[in-house]
Amino acid sequence: MRETYCSVDIEADGPIPGPHSMLSFGVVAFDVDGVELGCLSRNLELLQDATPHPETMKWWSGQPAAWDACRRDLVAPAVAIAELIDFVDGLPGKPVMVGYPVSFDFMFLHWYLHRFAGRSPFSHSALDMKTLAHTLLGGHFRGATKRHMPRSWFPAEVTHSHVAVDDAREQGLLYFGMRRALEALRTQS
Repeated sequence: MRETYCSVDIEADGPIPGPHSMLSFGVVAFDVDGVELGCLSRNLELLQDATPHPETMKWWSGQPAAWDACRRDLVAPAVAIAELIDFVDGLPGKPVMVGYPVSFDFMFLHWYLHRFAGRSPFSHSALDMKTLAHTLLGGHFRGATKRHMPRSWFPAEVTHSHVAVDDAREQGLLYFGMRRALEALRTQS
């Protein structure tokens, strides 16, 4: 079965879900050729018993436009998660979540999916772009950062804004830039 790559970015007010809230998510779906199939973005109401983490809020204080963007048109988490499941379930092929780093975004999204819907349409399928970058670049894993990646991997038409759907799109396009680099290595062998 063909795969559909769902580039996911989340914004949060702390380092872990539960004690802290997911503020927003953006999902941009791509087919295997890198053609965008659709996107979904939601800003979430805060969890009732959660509290923002002071260090995370300090970081947010330097991102006023992104903070304002993720605090507009708030939706209850249960509603947003139901819409996300409908969106992913409606895509062709098997969904694979793509993230950079996937550990953070997957942790929040997986927790919210199970808390509010009892299941994840991604199961445990999550591809980490940082690991892929490490594989392509060699060297140390901690050195596999965006500043060390070739500019040719990056999309020219989008920038990183800390608005979840914008960052998900940028990240998905970066993923396909990395795949092209991997394919070029394969054809050289």
